Amino acid sequence: MTIREHLTASVHGDPAVAGDLATLLEQFALAGRTIAREVRRAAFSGRLGYSGAENVTGDRQKKLDVVGNDLVIGAFRKDRLVAGIVSEEDDRMVPTANPSAPYVLCCDPIDGSSNTDVDGPLGTIFSISRREEGAPLPRGGDILTAGYVLYGPSTLFACGGAQGVSGWTFDEEAGEYVLTHSAIRCPRRGTTFSANLGRQRDWDPHVRSYLEYVTADDKATGRPYSLRYIGALVADLHRCLIEGGIYFYPPDSKHRRGKLRLLYECAPLAFLVERAGGSASDGERRILEVETTETHQRSPLAIGSADEVALFESFVRTGKPS
Repeated sequence: MTIREHLTASVHGDPAVAGDLATLLEQFALAGRTIAREVRRAAFSGRLGYSGAENVTGDRQKKLDVVGNDLVIGAFRKDRLVAGIVSEEDDRMVPTANPSAPYVLCCDPIDGSSNTDVDGPLGTIFSISRREEGAPLPRGGDILTAGYVLYGPSTLFACGGAQGVSGWTFDEEAGEYVLTHSAIRCPRRGTTFSANLGRQRDWDPHVRSYLEYVTADDKATGRPYSLRYIGALVADLHRCLIEGGIYFYPPDSKHRRGKLRLLYECAPLAFLVERAGGSASDGERRILEVETTETHQRSPLAIGSADEVALFESFVRTGKPS
């Protein structure tokens, strides 16, 4: 079964919409293939290090951030199906050749760009949403499909839709994607956590209590959990999807509203992980229920195994397990 045949059969119940989404997903998989090549050759092409500029949210741009964004914008700006593109690297939605098209693309072209110079894993995050007339930005409930490309030892393209989550690994020798993960299911529990512990002194006391709980010794509940933090959200989440566990990035004194961006980081991955049986929360509510008010709106995030996210929410509310 080709990638297009699988996508047409699985991403949406409406055949016409499914065909559109399959076309866009196939195109995104090809864009990911091109980005993967740029990542592999960055040391040869002079594309390591900083570009000398900042993006709209104040992050210092790596050269690969700029390259990845140019590739995504270039792949979809003239597409008849996409009305606009929301990207981490642009201050507002990028218009396309067909502003009345039925879909909006949200994307973080290079996730984990701090890993670019140390040969660490990187990713691309995306969602495709229905365009609602009069709505300036898509909401969580508008997402029709979402996914990521993981650039690590292999290039893996994963997406979720009506029939669950599937993943394709790019075969360098054959020059095409091969279906290697036909039905990804996130285990309900896990024994690992991913978090930037360098910020823990600034966390809410309830979140610090959660950290103390998961690192305490208790064989009956599988504790202590092991820390696994890669520094690229896509790579950390992929581990949760395959093995179970939780990734969390709570508010701190530097990021009072959270650090990650709702539209093109949190919401797409929340959609994906829910389709795989997992959960995603801002600590109090489902990520997909958080109202979108700004293009680069930030949000706290806890994502991964359903039981682990529920435990995290319990600590946020009460400072202890339910």
